[in-house]
Amino acid sequence: MFKRLKEDIDSYIERDPAAKSRLEVVLCYPGLHAVVFYRVAHALWIRDWRLLGRVLSHFAKIISGVEIHPGATVGRRFFIDHGTGIVIGETAEIGNDVTLYQGVTLGGTSLHDGKRHPTLEDCVIVGSGAQVLGPHIIGAGARIGANAVVLEDVAPGVTMVGVPAKVVMRRKKNEDTEFCAYGTTGDMVDPMVRLIDSLRTEINALKGRVEELEDETLNDDDQNDTKLDVVSGGR
Repeated sequence: MFKRLKEDIDSYIERDPAAKSRLEVVLCYPGLHAVVFYRVAHALWIRDWRLLGRVLSHFAKIISGVEIHPGATVGRRFFIDHGTGIVIGETAEIGNDVTLYQGVTLGGTSLHDGKRHPTLEDCVIVGSGAQVLGPHIIGAGARIGANAVVLEDVAPGVTMVGVPAKVVMRRKKNEDTEFCAYGTTGDMVDPMVRLIDSLRTEINALKGRVEELEDETLNDDDQNDTKLDVVSGGR
């Protein structure tokens, strides 16, 4: 228990440059508070003290702004930055070294029992406001950009942005896996912007072709008029 707690605290030191000391993390980081309460509530849940686990998780939501169902499975070194508004459903599964930012929802899209919520594999980063909905698998090292809505499985190592989320970047196997805050970098292009640019290019090409055809038609009309004048003059 204490080893897990130390790992969780160290993950904040490693991934948040604003964290100046472990004592500051312990006292001032609601994400850590939510994780500590979750681990106790989860221990109660798996021992069939489920009502008590739910009550404890509800109390944690009140003081931290983070709602983690005690039935969820969360791995080691789980980093919640800022925290407010995060919702993690009952059947969600989270691997090791995962990072979530404020406003993230790991939600379910069905009412039946069984697996309803996402699975986040190791080292996944989910940016603020993103929604991952349904029992989808988010592959190891994947990045979900801020405000993205993920409605399908995500391959390992890719970056997803947009609504619905689409792949905008694939990381090579030998590429550096340096931590990426909010799951995005400055050189990304929104897939909708890319689509609009592509449509604009096609429209300009079509306009150019239409102008060429109009010019050809005008030239043909002028030639026909000239022929008619010659014929008329000959008569």
